[in-house]
Amino acid sequence: MNINNHIHHTIGIIPQLLLALPFIMAFVMYILAVIVSNRRQKPWPIYRTVYWAFGILFAIISVAGPLADRAHVDFAAHMFGHLFLGMLAPLLFTLAAPMTLMLRTLSVPLARKISKFLRSWPSRMYTNPVVASFLNIGGLWLLYTTDLYSLMHKSILLHIIVHFHVFLAGYLFTVSMIYIDPIPHRTSFLYRAIVFVIALAGHGILSKYIYANPPHGVPADQAELGGMVMYYGGDMIDIVIIFILCLHWFRATRPRIKLA
Repeated sequence: MNINNHIHHTIGIIPQLLLALPFIMAFVMYILAVIVSNRRQKPWPIYRTVYWAFGILFAIISVAGPLADRAHVDFAAHMFGHLFLGMLAPLLFTLAAPMTLMLRTLSVPLARKISKFLRSWPSRMYTNPVVASFLNIGGLWLLYTTDLYSLMHKSILLHIIVHFHVFLAGYLFTVSMIYIDPIPHRTSFLYRAIVFVIALAGHGILSKYIYANPPHGVPADQAELGGMVMYYGGDMIDIVIIFILCLHWFRATRPRIKLA
């Protein structure tokens, strides 16, 4: 290992621990909630627990371990981490329906407080597809078209903030597009579909921009590979979201057969 790699590895230990710990805690809390829910009500679907476990796994892989170490010196590795943390993990978390599980296990007073928050204006604003898309795609444009990408590798605090933003923005974007958990402020399928297509275009254009215009400090060959990872990897995850959105749309609008 050369001196640069050693330095990157050393400064990466602290943020890796700080970034991984919340996901570990989230996994433990989810499992405890499943146990409580199974005792009080009907069994919680196993497949949702599997979604949560894999979501936690991909989130931790992206912020701690070999891939996170490699991401400091390899832009393609960084982009795989972006896909895992900002797209795949949020999708798996959404499919795990954590809010539904929480409302099932909390006491009635606490569940009412959570429901009140879900109906509040901040929840309405941040789960609006336009706002969520701006935070998600706009944040990526800011990261890769300014000096923010290089600065995040020099500051532990900025490194942590950027990674949490990537995850939270990705999660808000996903829950604003497909409704698995209860969402009081729902928008129409057509509205979500239009915003989603625009967001897809923004993500695709950014990946091509990265391919042709590497972020500061990124070699051209790494930028080209990273851009392709972002473009094709993002499309694979987006296809799943499109399928779920269209499936929900079909189920909600299909004609009902009237029995004589």
